Amino acid sequence: MSEKLTIGKLAGATGTKVQTIRYYEQIGLLPTPARSAANYRSYETAHLRRLSFIRRARDLGFSIDQVRELMGLADRRDQSCIAVDVIANQHRDAITQKIADLTALAAELDVLIDSCSRNTVADCRIIEALAPSV
Repeated sequence: MSEKLTIGKLAGATGTKVQTIRYYEQIGLLPTPARSAANYRSYETAHLRRLSFIRRARDLGFSIDQVRELMGLADRRDQSCIAVDVIANQHRDAITQKIADLTALAAELDVLIDSCSRNTVADCRIIEALAPSV
């Protein structure tokens, strides 16, 4: 028999907030655990493994839907991993685009910072660029 964990111990073991664990249960990402005689959630090692998987995937930027798909694929270990590759490639492409966008933003900020006359805020090009043009 595996060790039973309270929600607090599960949260601590995975670095996940209790509210987040409850949310994952609510949306079906994490199976609802059994209840103890005192009506407390009673998590098992399988919950710990699954939550660790979810947490790692989320830390790497995968969306909830992607995590759900990946977990569904992980549960069917005899299937081809082509679908996993598709999800990973899509995520990598999104990251690559985000890096390009951030690089362009950094270049724009460099131009604004370099054009700053360092006088008063009233003359600040950065504030001017951020202000809505009404």
